[in-house]
Amino acid sequence: MNYTCSEISDCIIHPLIINILKYLFLLLTCSLFAGTLIAQNNPPLSKHSKIYIVRHAEKLSGDDPLLTEDGNKRAGDLMRQLKNKNISRVYVTEFKRTQNTGDSMRLQLSIDTIQINADTSCARLFAAITQHDDWNKSILIITHSNIIQKVIYKLGIIDFSQENIPAAEFDNLYKVSLKNKKAVLKHLKYGKLSAASAEMTH
Repeated sequence: MNYTCSEISDCIIHPLIINILKYLFLLLTCSLFAGTLIAQNNPPLSKHSKIYIVRHAEKLSGDDPLLTEDGNKRAGDLMRQLKNKNISRVYVTEFKRTQNTGDSMRLQLSIDTIQINADTSCARLFAAITQHDDWNKSILIITHSNIIQKVIYKLGIIDFSQENIPAAEFDNLYKVSLKNKKAVLKHLKYGKLSAASAEMTH
């Protein structure tokens, strides 16, 4: 069988172009992944960054429960604890217990609240903070006992225990800031001492 020059050229060049495009696509995908990974593992904290993190307050039972009476009191305590900290935004999850914990901040201090889906990788949370340009501000993150330690770790506190927060412990308030270009953690208590915390004081 005889081939024309154009047919031979097509047979040779076409697979070559496909391979080049595949290589470029792979290179672009790797670059984007690496950029995302860097952004997640190295959030752009500055000397102005004040990241407050709490677990939601005491909750009722059920799949998506509201807060108990004690939980609602704790939400008020949280607002009073942070009312002079220039919190610019509150980040909560899709669950009512985190939203209710931030209600006093939202309603009494008129602070904007952003809802993101709970995610142990923290990818959605960090993306939302980046989208709203909040890394250089004071913000509050209200999350869950199996996520709070992930957030703190990914903010640069790599020696923080990755064990879940005890089920009966609701009075922890964490603050991550930058000092000498290094993330530092301050652990505070607020409101009524939880049962677990009260036992530790005796």
